[in-house]
Amino acid sequence: MRISMQYLNTAAYVNRLDERYKPQYEITKLDLNHTDWHSWRTDFRSKLAKLTGLSDMQSQFSAVPLQVRAVSREERSDYTIEKLFVTAEPGVEIPFYLLLPLGKGEGCYPLVLTPHGHGPRGKETYVGHYADEADRAENEAGERDIALQAVKAGYAAIAMDVRGFAEMGRRQEWEQNKGSSCLELQRISLLYGRTLIGERVFDIGRLIDYAATRPEIDTSRIAITGNSGGGTVSLFAAALDERITVCAPSSYFCTFRDSIMAMHHCSCNYIPGILQLGEMYDVAALVAPRPLLLINGKDDMIFPIEAAKEAFSYVHAVYAAQGAADRCRQFVGHEGHRYYKEPVWPFMKQYLSR
Repeated sequence: MRISMQYLNTAAYVNRLDERYKPQYEITKLDLNHTDWHSWRTDFRSKLAKLTGLSDMQSQFSAVPLQVRAVSREERSDYTIEKLFVTAEPGVEIPFYLLLPLGKGEGCYPLVLTPHGHGPRGKETYVGHYADEADRAENEAGERDIALQAVKAGYAAIAMDVRGFAEMGRRQEWEQNKGSSCLELQRISLLYGRTLIGERVFDIGRLIDYAATRPEIDTSRIAITGNSGGGTVSLFAAALDERITVCAPSSYFCTFRDSIMAMHHCSCNYIPGILQLGEMYDVAALVAPRPLLLINGKDDMIFPIEAAKEAFSYVHAVYAAQGAADRCRQFVGHEGHRYYKEPVWPFMKQYLSR
């Protein structure tokens, strides 16, 4: 017997959801010139922190001692590199490198945080520790040695493993060469009302707490930049932690509908209920009026450029309404899904200088 099949009309289903769930903080529905931006930011940030699980983590673990553990320190030609661990929450340590310039600048350096994207080597790539020459060639072509770029530009740099990768991943996935533990850790976090994005942002906050203990670092000037998944962490961290003064996410900014929802992405990208609060451009608007550089590749197939440009127009309008239009920029690189360093360091210099 031949069975006739009927399938779900996804487009119609999503349209019905859009009609039912109106984002509470959608900037496209606001009168931008008559919005109380302080109240909008305060309310939205509070609810986003709760939705990601960040606020719960902060209330439970922000007072936990950092318990710094130093592993190594090496002096190279123009910078030092230290490997350290610091406590995030009981039983969880954040492994990271701290890079400090040698013989440059004023002695109290602005800090650049460099969360990495999806790659099995995590922080090692961002400090130029490559598995082999093929790994070096691939990552240097994509300009992913971001912590090295930062320290050579005269900044202190922190390159950390984000949860789910390398030393923040699980042994099971590492032994099976799966590349990351995102799926397994996201499953666990969701069952406890948390998300990997919230956990990664919390870890960024703990690293800022640590940086404040170092006399070499000026924590009144903190930037964050990373590629792909590192762009995700960069954007959400800046949106949720006002101690971050400059934000430059690469190969992430778009809309949830045209990227995260439109095609397969890693499970770590998902925050249950986010579209009831706002779109990705609404999250980005939380950074205003602090300097924000949104970096995209014109041929990035998983974060389509036309949607990214439209989303940027909404964010830029919010900056303009707050008298800070010049602080919000978009750079479109000539290739696809990769880091583009060309606009980053001039932007950092402009806004991290005293």
